[in-house]
Amino acid sequence: MELKSSRILDAEKAVAHIVAWMTAYLDRSGLDGWVVGVSGGIDSAVTSTLAARTGRPTTLLRMPIHQAADQDERGAAHIAALEAAHPHVASLNVDLTSSFDGLSEALAGAVGAPFGGLSLANARARIRMTTLYAVAAERSALVAGTGNKVEDFGVGFYTKYGDGGVDLSPIADLLKSEVYALGRVLGVGEAILQAAPTDGLWGDDRTDEDQLGATYDELEWAMEQAADGRDAGHFDAGSRARKVMEIYLRHHKANRHKMDPIPVCALPAELFTARPVKP
Repeated sequence: MELKSSRILDAEKAVAHIVAWMTAYLDRSGLDGWVVGVSGGIDSAVTSTLAARTGRPTTLLRMPIHQAADQDERGAAHIAALEAAHPHVASLNVDLTSSFDGLSEALAGAVGAPFGGLSLANARARIRMTTLYAVAAERSALVAGTGNKVEDFGVGFYTKYGDGGVDLSPIADLLKSEVYALGRVLGVGEAILQAAPTDGLWGDDRTDEDQLGATYDELEWAMEQAADGRDAGHFDAGSRARKVMEIYLRHHKANRHKMDPIPVCALPAELFTARPVKP
């Protein structure tokens, strides 16, 4: 049984729709352009190309933090190709390694022990978000997010207030396989199209599949099954389908707090009284 989503996207029309949507949003915002972080992966490659296609000033940032050379090189090559094709595209290389190391050392000093693991992996994403917004403020620009539908609304595979901190999400209604389809239409380079997806937050070669326990095709299938009301119990015990559903639902439940709106404690009316009006 092949575990894949049943959706079929018209990628060329999707490109035109997203570019028009981004352009209209930017016009309403009153700001001048885009800032996009480029990692060397497919999501940021597609988002940055869509931003460039709007014809508005677009600043692309490389933000290495102990980055694997192949990831940084793919990002640099993609940026160079966009700069060559679009005169309104510019780039910045902001090496955040020393900033990250300083934070790591400060935290270790505060707690009196080595500080690491997921907390520091997420700190990388949050340092990058701060950098993107600093540049966006200087250039009167919006930060375009790079999250796709599976990551943002399925398994919550992103950092809250890190890569989840953006002004708009151009590709968040696209499954990962659909992002690849747009990448091919947009002419994204083969090095990026063929690279194994990775969040690049750990300083090693672990892939998204290593962390999630399932491929994006499988997770897209599971997301579709869950939307149709099926859980793991609908599939044979011991089957890959059941295992994938269990993986998907576990991630979805654990990361629900990222995907729901920030809760606000609403106070009941009886806690308030009217202030007397002075004559």
